Amino acid sequence: MASSRSVRLLCIAGTRPEAIKLAPILLAAGQRPHLDCRLCATGQHDALFDEPLTDFGLVPDVRLPPVLPDPSPNVMVERFADAAEIQLMQDRPDMVLVQGDTNSAYAGALAAYRLGIPIGHVEAGLRSHDFAHPWPEERNRVMIDRLADLLFAPTPESLVNLEFEADVVKGRCFVTGNTGIDALLAMRARVPVPVGGSGKALVVLTCHRRESIGAGIEAICGAALRLADRGDVDILCPVHPNPAVGGTVRQWLGDHPAITLTGALRYRDTVAAMSRARLILTDSGGIQEEAPALGVPVLVLREVTERPEGIASGNLRLVGTDTDRIVAEADRLLDDADAHAAMARPAFPFGRGDASAKILDAIE
Repeated sequence: MASSRSVRLLCIAGTRPEAIKLAPILLAAGQRPHLDCRLCATGQHDALFDEPLTDFGLVPDVRLPPVLPDPSPNVMVERFADAAEIQLMQDRPDMVLVQGDTNSAYAGALAAYRLGIPIGHVEAGLRSHDFAHPWPEERNRVMIDRLADLLFAPTPESLVNLEFEADVVKGRCFVTGNTGIDALLAMRARVPVPVGGSGKALVVLTCHRRESIGAGIEAICGAALRLADRGDVDILCPVHPNPAVGGTVRQWLGDHPAITLTGALRYRDTVAAMSRARLILTDSGGIQEEAPALGVPVLVLREVTERPEGIASGNLRLVGTDTDRIVAEADRLLDDADAHAAMARPAFPFGRGDASAKILDAIE
């Protein structure tokens, strides 16, 4: 898109992970005189979206009008898309950037496509190969990739997924690394090195996946209680704001003295907690990318993952939501120093912190 005038980019996003992963692009674009990069907030996560931006000294440039909430992802995509389309007709950017696989990302891509505005997809090509796991994220990312003109795959494996779909994925593809690693390394440099503590091993637990709500979350909580009863661990659990998740977690885990429940942590506090953790139990996609770079073993509380690179690097292990399996794998890593060391070697399967520069180079 080389030109004598500035290239006008509009990032459309609405969730906390998108804010984290777009922040490095916004900061890097600000250092390039031929790029004018702005951020449009859909309101999907509201205050949770702004929090990580403030850690990077950023705020949204524009906010879409509030839309009526609905439990259906399909309805929310259409409502966000309608609002984004009105904004795009006013702004007329040269390209819309969306990140990942959220309803906001799909809505932004859909609105741009309807208006004939080129689309860049950050974190393209991730696949679980199962629309139900996770839903609606797998559907969203597949559809965004079909609409996108520039596709920024974080890894060679993601590029292979796009090449396999070449009959429907028509945009130009680039391997760039993941901007989440850019954000992580930048924030880790600002976070004080943790000192002291209780002397117990810190286990960080996060869970929120739609497909785990109900029996899955209860099984995860049952595993957390058994691990907490060991007596030699402290469990830190930031509780997701979804009432269907938070209600269950608080009911099961709220009274155990070795378990600390908090609200959503600031991004910088999340990085600090991960950095001093002995073990992480999570169904978060972002943590699956970040923890290998920190050298912290992760047990993934899902049956499938669209981030197999972390499995291949030896930093992640899929354990699903079965209580006995979670406890057995966690006990092994807490008790067996060799097993822990094998999963605690820092690795960078998702990039080394230069993804934003590569993405902007491709756009310019």
